[in-house]
Amino acid sequence: MNRYAEAIAIVEGATEEKFINSILAPYLGYRNIGMHATQVSKPGQKGGDVKFVKVRNDIIRHLKQREDTIVTLFLDYYGLAEWPGLDSIPMNSSPAQIEQILVSNTMNGIKELLPDIPIKHRFIPFFVVHEFETLLFSDTEILADGLNIRKERIDYVIIQFSGDLERINNSRETAPSKRLEQWFPSYKKTVTGIPIAERIGVDQMRNSVPLFDAWLKAIENAAGSEAL
Repeated sequence: MNRYAEAIAIVEGATEEKFINSILAPYLGYRNIGMHATQVSKPGQKGGDVKFVKVRNDIIRHLKQREDTIVTLFLDYYGLAEWPGLDSIPMNSSPAQIEQILVSNTMNGIKELLPDIPIKHRFIPFFVVHEFETLLFSDTEILADGLNIRKERIDYVIIQFSGDLERINNSRETAPSKRLEQWFPSYKKTVTGIPIAERIGVDQMRNSVPLFDAWLKAIENAAGSEAL
């Protein structure tokens, strides 16, 4: 990969924006990919209730602005509302199945709106199944230290899901962020979560969270594609 590629990540809120700009962007910069995040929600607005009709204008605008720019999404599955494919997800679907349904329907929705613009290598939707905090379970020792709790408490949760971190998010009440708040009542996404993520590092997250790794691989491959 010799040339430098630009990528724009459309995110839900301040946590995702900070994660991408302060942790992911430097990591990808070493791979000749310049990424920066832009929020869908207004600064200070509480996340959640992310609707396709609200996001699609941002997607279309960025895809139209420059033909050599990668446009991606970094959205929380639990924050989606009125999104293509969301209502067709069967109960007890695996994280990979959820991701595949959402990505496929989102791609088709944008293709219908931009029939004359090739987006195969330029538009890469990604839905965190189910939220940013999933990534923090990638290193239980660092997470336990950051929350000042026993590592065994976190390990016990992971064992319940056979080591599959993306399955920890089995309901809104037991999603990773809710578990962290139970263990550490003063937990704050940007104040507590981001420093923990920085200590864990992107490589460890990629090794532990397959869908996250697949998303980054897609961006890396797109950045090296002659189709851009």
